[in-house]
Amino acid sequence: MIYDIVHRTAYAYQTEASFSQHLLRLTPRSSAEQTAIATEITVTPEPETLERDVDMFGNIEHLATVREPHDALEVVARSRVERRAPQELIADASAPWEVARDAALGVRQLPAMTAAPFAFPTAMTDADIAIEDYARRSLTPGRPVLTAAYELTERIYHDFEYAPGVTDAATPPAEAFAAGKGVCQDFAHVMLAALRAYRVPARYVSGYLRTIPPEGEERLQGADASHAWIAVWDPVFGWVEFDPTNNALPGQDHIALAWGRDYTDVAPVSGLVIGAGEQNLSVSVDVVPVEAQGVWSG
Repeated sequence: MIYDIVHRTAYAYQTEASFSQHLLRLTPRSSAEQTAIATEITVTPEPETLERDVDMFGNIEHLATVREPHDALEVVARSRVERRAPQELIADASAPWEVARDAALGVRQLPAMTAAPFAFPTAMTDADIAIEDYARRSLTPGRPVLTAAYELTERIYHDFEYAPGVTDAATPPAEAFAAGKGVCQDFAHVMLAALRAYRVPARYVSGYLRTIPPEGEERLQGADASHAWIAVWDPVFGWVEFDPTNNALPGQDHIALAWGRDYTDVAPVSGLVIGAGEQNLSVSVDVVPVEAQGVWSG
């Protein structure tokens, strides 16, 4: 499936900003599951510089610097991406989770070395005793790592409530776990915390999820969403994605932007603004199949 994606981020400032600098992670990456065919980022007002770089995880990022006074700023990222169906696999044929852990941490081979940073907790994926106990029910001795991940995905989906507004970007997983509710970021962080408590390599994935309106209703412009899910590393199958928010294996309706250890590694827009006062933020996302009159022709 080929999609045209438009991601708009707009800031309105209470007072005029004299300077702003923004780190943008809005360029979908290419992988075994998808190909970024064309990408474009525009910033208004036009930045003095818009520098492209690649971070330590292979994500494409841009640094936009605006030096002229401005009371608003808009970032528009346009992409055309081909998303392929995930590989077929037999979860029970994956390695035992202990083997995946030991391979990532102990074997000096490139795939294992690249998985190792994702086996350790971060400030946003640190487990408490309650999360450790919760994970232990799925990570039984000798269990195939992907079978355990399937079950953990299903359990989180059924045990937690999707509830916007009760958490924010800084909410730690222990707090979201205790509340039993949150948004996709919280679902992903809780699952990462559970796996990493036992040093199972798993990474945070940011991206988009295409929404399909109910039959007979028109699709609303801007109604698609930024989304988050995870990927688990197995020495047999490599990285395999899981979406605990939807109890699903990400497929052709999931488009990956970036991946890292947690949300802070892949925040779509972050930065510094001087002299702006309070900010009002609005975000809209459109993910449209090209054959359905895509919103961008490249």
